[in-house]
Amino acid sequence: MSQTVKNTKTQAKTANQGQFIFQKINYQLFILSIIVVAVGFLLMMGTEDIYSFTKITLAPLVVVAGFALGFVAILYKPKTKEK
Repeated sequence: MSQTVKNTKTQAKTANQGQFIFQKINYQLFILSIIVVAVGFLLMMGTEDIYSFTKITLAPLVVVAGFALGFVAILYKPKTKEK
């Protein structure tokens, strides 16, 4: 029985060696989060009134949403197809 356990562990180890930690969707979500954060900082820039709705309320919400999307991109585990 111990031989079966060793074989199973060896097979699992060799199967995981050739795979990346993140999938394609993780990288896409992370790039999207970087873009959302950049848009938020761009909304904070400008020459209009410093106390405008865009700079005080909208831009920080967009930046926080971008960071939240970054956490989702890291923690998201795509469903795998079973053989």
